Amino acid sequence: QVQLVESGGDLVQAGGSLRLSCAASGRTFSTYDMGWFRQAPGKEREFVAAIRWSGGNTYYTDSVKGRFTISRDNAKNAVYLQMNSLKPEDTAVYYCAAFRTPYYSGSYYRLTNLHEYDDWGQGTQVTVSS
Repeated sequence: QVQLVESGGDLVQAGGSLRLSCAASGRTFSTYDMGWFRQAPGKEREFVAAIRWSGGNTYYTDSVKGRFTISRDNAKNAVYLQMNSLKPEDTAVYYCAAFRTPYYSGSYYRLTNLHEYDDWGQGTQVTVSS
């Protein structure tokens, strides 16, 4: 099991930026693909971004492409989500999650499905005011 702790959520004005961090426990973090999801009030949790265990490939939902950047530092057991040009519709609780299949090299579609992830953090609130 991987323990995940998110931080960095805040209240920000539209057009602003935030950087979310996710700290992970364990010595095998560097072998797992990681994802960021979000859940707005009254809505289902949705995929935001994912990154391969090597950091070599990243994937985004269409609504955040060009604005958000996912990255990781395996030496620090951390994954990040840089969010720029924030919009009110980005308001949600943001969760990081671990896809606990070591050195996974299969289809990225699985990484967009929240049910494929094994471990979740508690979430961090992002609120974007208009």
